[in-house]
Amino acid sequence: MLATLLTFATEAAEEEPDQTLFYVLGGLAAAWAVLLFAVGMRSENFPGSAGAMRGVIAVSVLLVAAAMASAVISS
Repeated sequence: MLATLLTFATEAAEEEPDQTLFYVLGGLAAAWAVLLFAVGMRSENFPGSAGAMRGVIAVSVLLVAAAMASAVISS
């Protein structure tokens, strides 16, 4: 019985696509969100200028788009 379950688990694991890239990019996006929250709560003028705001938005969009693309590609 145990051997059958181990064989089934091994076969199921081989059929699953590798989702490491999604986990890494999703983790980076989450860490970025927490960092933005922490900095934004401490500073009344965050991000400070229009250029900095565009930069924060660009990084945020790129991280989320990369995580979404990696989720679709790895499924």
